Amino acid sequence: MAKEVLYSSTRGAKGQIKASEAILKGLATDGGLYVPDHIPQLEKSLRELAQMGYQDVAFEVMKLLLTDYTEEELKYCISHAYDSKFDTEEIAPMAEADGAYYLELYHGATIAFKDMALSILPYLMTTAARKNNVKNEIVILTATSGDTGKAALAGFADVPGTRIIVFYPKHGVSPIQEQQMVTQKGDNTCVIGIEGNFDDAQTGVKKIFTDPELAKELDAKGFQFSSANSINIGRLVPQIAYYVFAYTRLLKEGRIADNEDINVVVPTGNFGNILAAYYAKSMGVPIAKLICASNSNKVLFDFFQTGEYDRNRDFVLTSSPSMDILISSNLERLIYHIAGNNAEKDAEYMAQLAGAGKYEITEEMRSKLTDFFGGYATEEETFATIKNVFEKTGYLMDTHTAVASSVYSKYVEKTGDKTVTVIASTASPFKFTRSVMNALGKGDDSKDDFALADELSVVSGVEIPEAVTSIRTAEIRHKTVVDKSEMQKAVLDFLA
Repeated sequence: MAKEVLYSSTRGAKGQIKASEAILKGLATDGGLYVPDHIPQLEKSLRELAQMGYQDVAFEVMKLLLTDYTEEELKYCISHAYDSKFDTEEIAPMAEADGAYYLELYHGATIAFKDMALSILPYLMTTAARKNNVKNEIVILTATSGDTGKAALAGFADVPGTRIIVFYPKHGVSPIQEQQMVTQKGDNTCVIGIEGNFDDAQTGVKKIFTDPELAKELDAKGFQFSSANSINIGRLVPQIAYYVFAYTRLLKEGRIADNEDINVVVPTGNFGNILAAYYAKSMGVPIAKLICASNSNKVLFDFFQTGEYDRNRDFVLTSSPSMDILISSNLERLIYHIAGNNAEKDAEYMAQLAGAGKYEITEEMRSKLTDFFGGYATEEETFATIKNVFEKTGYLMDTHTAVASSVYSKYVEKTGDKTVTVIASTASPFKFTRSVMNALGKGDDSKDDFALADELSVVSGVEIPEAVTSIRTAEIRHKTVVDKSEMQKAVLDFLA
């Protein structure tokens, strides 16, 4: 019987709680993130896992970290999450192109990698509510840089006992991302644009979360907050599964030998997706390098270069908006781990980040980051990568995946490392149609994104995903836009 995994705050709030409680809370009361007290090792060999389908691999991973869920509960959540809402037989297929394996994580309902975790989170959360005798309605409060919002809305729409409120930067997402959110159906859904960037939205959400007076007021009205962002451990754990799965597919197909190392490249802004790969490595997957790919908002690249995290810089709007982030929330979990699971030290760094906007880790902590390699791609390099790989191989990728692909090319050039590599392909090219068409040299400013999607389909021979065709003429249901200072009022208005 595996040892129970308990969760505590990265900032030291007293006491340990079970997985289901951590999922319900989302964020600790002191503003910290929940982390496991130990990282369990995979119980089955990678060779054994290679004989299983995605659902079974997900169960083998998640049962080790969500130890207070019964086998029956977990299997129920998994089977309802990973079903026909994915448009490929294999939930996370891999495509080989230009010397790397692209792990396509965008075959779910909203054509972005967030579906992989947000398809299951509503089931984990409603199961957790039952387990913990929660009588309150759960209010999911989420900030999005474009993808999390729609995936969370799709997951929680009309789920009994829940409401969901999503804040997004009004001028910081692609037209198709925005259309996906503002046309969302469901009586329990609320989408609000803010005048500000993603960091403003994220900071505002964290502030609402950690306001004890507000929590008391809402509790009296029968509500309690939780989160669908990757700050929620229930978002992170399902993401570990697809890195384990990717390794076992390479093994099954004879692309790698038993225990052969692979590298993983992840385009990242909030650091959650690459942290999941770090946890997969810690659980026993032979990953050599974790290559962290940034766009022009290269705060993470600078951190890996210097050991200093500094958000005091201009915020750049790029063609890969889901990575336009200067405060990478999930990095806090890594900081906690490399500080020797020291909550006091972590809290100190986070206070410096909130105050001066920066902190610098010790040399000893830096020595624990040797598995990571930071790289970044400019807009020109991102566009060139989309064009070059498509012309060379016929493989079409979106802007975020192209950032990762570009960084990987630079990594190989710099190091000569020829280790088998998996690149996390995080969104469908049809989610960022205009940017992809511009990259291919076929942009047309006189056409809207839907007309360009038709053209992209012809150019690439790839069918337009249902997630795009279904919103083309859908009714716009969410029209609220507020200043970033009015977020709390907007929440109370919706709940009233």
